[in-house]
Amino acid sequence: MIKIVTAQLDIIPGNIRKNWENIEKEITFAREQKAQILVFPEMCLSGYLIGDMWDQPAFLRECEAYNQRIIDASSNLTIIWGNVAIDWEKTGNDGRVRKYNAAFAAFNKKLIPPVNSNWPYTVKTLLPNYRQFDDPRYFTSMAELAAENHASIESTLQPFELPLPYTRETLTCGILLCEDSWDENYPIHPMEILKDKEARLFINLSASPFTLRKNEKRHRMLSASVQKLHVPMLYVNQRGMQNNGKDCYIFDGQSAAYTISGELSGETAPFTEAHSLFLFHPETGHLSISNQTSLPAAPTLCSAMQYGVASFLRSIHMDKVVIGVSGGIDSAVNAALYRSVLPKDNLLLVNTPTRFNSETTKGLARQLAENLECPYVSIPIGNFVQDTCSALNNLPIASSHGETALQLTPFMMENIQARDRSSRILAALSAQFHGIFTCNANKTELSIGYGTLYGDLAGAFAATADLWKYQIYQLGHELNDWFGREVIPEAIFTIKPSAELSDNQAVDKGLGDPLIYEYHDYLLKSFIEPWNRACPEDLLRWYKEGTLNEHIGTSVDAYSLFPTPSAFIADLERWWNLFSGFAVAKRIQAPPLLAISRRSYGYDLREAQMSPYYTDAYLKLKQEILGK
Repeated sequence: MIKIVTAQLDIIPGNIRKNWENIEKEITFAREQKAQILVFPEMCLSGYLIGDMWDQPAFLRECEAYNQRIIDASSNLTIIWGNVAIDWEKTGNDGRVRKYNAAFAAFNKKLIPPVNSNWPYTVKTLLPNYRQFDDPRYFTSMAELAAENHASIESTLQPFELPLPYTRETLTCGILLCEDSWDENYPIHPMEILKDKEARLFINLSASPFTLRKNEKRHRMLSASVQKLHVPMLYVNQRGMQNNGKDCYIFDGQSAAYTISGELSGETAPFTEAHSLFLFHPETGHLSISNQTSLPAAPTLCSAMQYGVASFLRSIHMDKVVIGVSGGIDSAVNAALYRSVLPKDNLLLVNTPTRFNSETTKGLARQLAENLECPYVSIPIGNFVQDTCSALNNLPIASSHGETALQLTPFMMENIQARDRSSRILAALSAQFHGIFTCNANKTELSIGYGTLYGDLAGAFAATADLWKYQIYQLGHELNDWFGREVIPEAIFTIKPSAELSDNQAVDKGLGDPLIYEYHDYLLKSFIEPWNRACPEDLLRWYKEGTLNEHIGTSVDAYSLFPTPSAFIADLERWWNLFSGFAVAKRIQAPPLLAISRRSYGYDLREAQMSPYYTDAYLKLKQEILGK
């Protein structure tokens, strides 16, 4: 039996020194467990999402220096870890010094090179270049390395012979880096190559960000690969939060063991476990986690959001938050979410009513604060808004054509309310409170730009901006369950969502947002999240075929919502024009968000500001349906 300790570290991106301190602790733990092998995840010293910090030679030298510290700490312990490898004599495709996303192994203060290899490490073969991943921007792949040396990938990619302390034996091991096991869409299959070289165990070092239900796909894919190749696998993932400037990604850990039959035989709990002991029986190929009688529960939406918000606040060294609460569901969920990770006195809830805000929502905002036991203040902003409007309306403007006067429309006055709330009140209060203020947007509103630029789209962090409206409600119920009581009042779940910026949005009259969320959530989702994204041509074709409901997964019958095809088309074009029009500019300027979905706005869905476009096929379909 071989004892293997895995350390799914909470990686701090760009902080080599702090990561090394945690690595040292795990080395000590492994020795206490009398482990023979200790495994760290991909890029465990530098972090994975660190942007163009890779362009700094000084940072690369620091990575190398701490690499040596791990080597020096490997007395009577085989250590496997991921780090950048640098070839100072060569350049990459960008003309800078060449870098590899690499895996290293060391024993008794010496590197263990792969078998019959020209390099003292193995290099990531498959470099992802989709979603948030941009590995080819920085790294040279094993495939490129093989081609440069006029060799095949089969002869270049080699397993390791790992010494086993306390014995004279070795273990032939195929060490892979994250994407090397997600090979279904690549022409190269690293695991098959290593299987053919008699690898008896796969170890995958990963930096795999969490998204909802991703772990289910990971299990299906890795189980199928292991079953096919009949080689067990140990999967070791990072924890923590890293970002690319616009999207903040959480890493769930969830290191796992797969037996030769593809069975998931052990897994660490999401977001929590720092280290675990796995047991490998080379005679039978059985791999399992020590002392685990059942698999941990899958992460919930609530637990993932809590981990993300807490990680973000730690990363910016902030522990006080101001939230504008309107009495609606979005701000209520944000308030409960932040309260679940912060002490009650570290959260200031602020209600900023005008004459358009009902007594109902004002009362619900106060009740929410009382339930959460947080400091609360109500600041009526009617006078502020009136001062702003008075200063701007009929403002004389001198030009070469003479003097003109600028007129404020009712729509402009709505936006002034939103801007005075955020840019004026919440921003000032957050400075006084020595904290930040939040953006309470959801993904539905962000998709169509249903939010005021520099107003309710302002804030330091948009925790819920990757959640559709139906997920906001789901999270609200999960938070009430987490607290064990109704901190979000039931009336907030049932009241019609409304911005309450005009008489046309009076909630007590049943008026509010222009969206039918039960349908538009799924319509807008089809524009973004499927691997092959839908556009109006697809939607109109499905509508004509009678298959629209099935294709977009709406929870209501879309056909019953629109009395005529003309009404359906008008609605489709209204939202498409907003989605692909000025809403893009709003999304670009919105705060960073917590990425939780299959595809989030920001660096995941890369957008350019263009005009809405309709294909020829769409225009023809439209003519056919409307009979023109």
